[in-house]
Amino acid sequence: MRMTTDHSGMQVYRASLLHFIQDPAFHEQAYRWHEDGLLLIADGKIVAADDYEVLKQRIPPDLQIRDFRGKLIMPGFIDTHIHYPQTDIIGSPAEGLLPWLETYTFPTEKQFSDPLHAIEVANFFLDELLRCGTTTAMVYCTVHPASVDAFFAASEARDLRMVAGKVLMDRHCPDFLQDTAESGIRDTEALIQRWHKRGRALYAITPRFAPTSSLEQMHLAGELARAYPDTYLQTHVAENTDEVAWARALFPSARSYMDVYDHYGMLRPRSMFAHCIWLDDLDRRRMADTGAAVAVCPTSNLFLGSGLFNFERADAMQVPLSLATDVGGGTSFSMLHTMNEAYKVARMSGTHLPALRMFYLATLGAARSMQLEGTLGSFSSGNEADFIVLDLQATPLLARRTARADSLEELLFALAILGDDRAVAATYAAGRCVHSRDEE
Repeated sequence: MRMTTDHSGMQVYRASLLHFIQDPAFHEQAYRWHEDGLLLIADGKIVAADDYEVLKQRIPPDLQIRDFRGKLIMPGFIDTHIHYPQTDIIGSPAEGLLPWLETYTFPTEKQFSDPLHAIEVANFFLDELLRCGTTTAMVYCTVHPASVDAFFAASEARDLRMVAGKVLMDRHCPDFLQDTAESGIRDTEALIQRWHKRGRALYAITPRFAPTSSLEQMHLAGELARAYPDTYLQTHVAENTDEVAWARALFPSARSYMDVYDHYGMLRPRSMFAHCIWLDDLDRRRMADTGAAVAVCPTSNLFLGSGLFNFERADAMQVPLSLATDVGGGTSFSMLHTMNEAYKVARMSGTHLPALRMFYLATLGAARSMQLEGTLGSFSSGNEADFIVLDLQATPLLARRTARADSLEELLFALAILGDDRAVAATYAAGRCVHSRDEE
C-alpha cells in the first residue's frame, strides 16, 4: 500500500542498514541488519527502517530515493566524554594526567575568557565531530559562562543534539580559572535556564573532578542536581592512581573516590562518570543500582598511561557503558579509532570485545547510558534522524579487507580496526546533511 499523505518532508535512503535494539553482550538477537535496506525519514524523524523489498511499496512514485548501495547507514555516533576547549592541545606530551593538566590544559582553557576565541574553537570542534560521524556528545566547556554560550550557539546553528556544561572548579587550580562555590552554582543555574531543552540542547552540571571542588561546591552541585533532575551531571573519577590518592587525602572519610560523589547525591540517572578504571565492585554495584553510567576513554587512558578499563567486572555488575574519545587527552575525534583502542584495552585485560558490542556502545548503548533511548541511538520509529553513511571502500586496504569478510561481525571488525574519519561519507542531523566528504 502506497502512502497517500503529503510527503513533501519525506526523505528515503537505500543502503545496508544496521542498528541495535539490545546489548549484544547480553542478548543474542540484539541488532537489526538489512543488507539491502530502506530508511524513511520525515520532518527530521525516523519513519521506518527495513528491507527494501518490505518498504518499497510505501514509497510515493514521485519521491526520489537517495541511493547509497554499497555503503552502510547507521545511527550517528555518540561520544559521552569530550572537552571542546582542549581541541588545540590534542597530542601534547606529558608524564601523566596531573602534569598534563598543569602544563597544557589550564593555560589553554584560560583563553576561553575571550568569547570570539571560544566561538572559533567551538565551530572547528563541531565540524570535526561531524566529519568523524559523531552527531551527539557530552561536552566539557571551561569555567567561563561565555564558553558555554559559544558552544551551544554553534551547536544550535547546526541543529545538533548536544549536552554541555560550565566546569565547576574553586580550588587546586590557577587563579585565572577559579570560580567560587557560590558563583559557580549561580552561573550554572543561569546557564541551565538559558540553554537546557532549548532546541536540541541539554545541560550538564559539570564539576571537573572532586579534587578541584571544595566540599561546599560539591554540596551545592549536588543540591542543584536534585533541583534539576532532568539535567545531566558529568565528571571524572578514578582515572589515575595519583589522582585516586589525592582524592583519598582530600576526602579521608569517604570509602572510595566514587563514594565522594555518592555522598553528595551525584550518582543518579543522567550522571556520566569518565574513566572509572580504579573502582572496586562495590563502586560498580552502586553505579548500576543508581543508573549512573561510565564513559570508557581508551585512547586517553593509554596516552596518559592511566590504566586499562575492566570490561569484565563492569559487565558482571551490569554498569551502563559507553565509549568516549576524551579529546584532548584522547588522541582522535574518531569513534572508529576509539573502538580500535577499546578492543586492545579489553584484550590486555583478558576480555574479547566483539565489533557488534563496540558499535552498540557507540550508538544505542550510549543513548541508554544518557537516558535517551527513544530519542537517539537507533532507527526506531519516532527517533531523531541522526545518522551516518559509512564507506566500506574508503581506503584501498579497507576495501580489500571488507571484500573478504564472510560475516557481519568480520565486516564491522575490519571497519573498527582499519577505519577512521575517511570512512564517514556523510553525516546527517535531524534529517539534514551536515557533512559530506564529496564536498570537502
